Amino acid sequence: MTNVKLAVIYYSMGGTNYQLAKWAEEGAKEAGAEVKVLKVPELAPQSAIEGNPVWKSHVEATKDVPEVKLDDLEWADAIIFSVPTRFGNMPAQMKQFLDTTGGLWFNGKLMNKVVSAMTSAQNPHGGQEATILSLYTSMYHWGAIVAAPGYTDPVTFGAGGNPYGTSVTVGQDGKMIEDVQAAVKHQAKRTVTVAEWVKKANQ
Repeated sequence: MTNVKLAVIYYSMGGTNYQLAKWAEEGAKEAGAEVKVLKVPELAPQSAIEGNPVWKSHVEATKDVPEVKLDDLEWADAIIFSVPTRFGNMPAQMKQFLDTTGGLWFNGKLMNKVVSAMTSAQNPHGGQEATILSLYTSMYHWGAIVAAPGYTDPVTFGAGGNPYGTSVTVGQDGKMIEDVQAAVKHQAKRTVTVAEWVKKANQ
C-alpha cells in the first residue's frame, strides 16, 4: 500500500467525537495508514469549562492530545473531521480553524486532499446530516475529494444509515445510543483507500 498520511481532526466537549476519532484512527491504521489524531483549539472561556464537570473532565483527559496546526493539513493526504452539531452546523471551534486555512488554499496546498466527516447530536434529527454537509461545503472550496461512506458496507445501516458520514445519537447520560464503531472504522478505511488511489495517480 502507498503510505497514506491521515489527520483525524476533531472537536469534543464530552468525549463522543474524541471516541469517534480514536475509532477512525484504529480503522485507518488497520488499513496501513500513518495517523495523527488532533484537536482544534478551544475557544470557550475557562469559566464555562470549569462550570461543567463532564467538559472539565474531558479537557483534562485529553490534555496531551496535540492541537492541529496548518502544517498538519499540508502533511496529510487525507483528513477525517469529527464534530458535534451546533444548530445544524459545525462548532465555532472547528469553523475558526478552517477560517485560518486561506493561505494554504490560496497556494493550492489543499486541493486533492481526500476528506470525510463524522458527527454527533442529542437526537437523530438534530442536524447530523446538515453538520456534515456544512463541513463538506468548505472542502469543496478547497478542491478536496469527499470520500463519503455512502452505502458501501452494510455496517452503515446498523449505525443509523447516514450516507454522508457516520453520525451518532448521544443520550442524556452522555452515552452513544447507536453502535457505530464498525461504521467509523469502515469510513476510515474507505477514506484511506480513496487517498491511496489519488496518491498513486499523482505519482
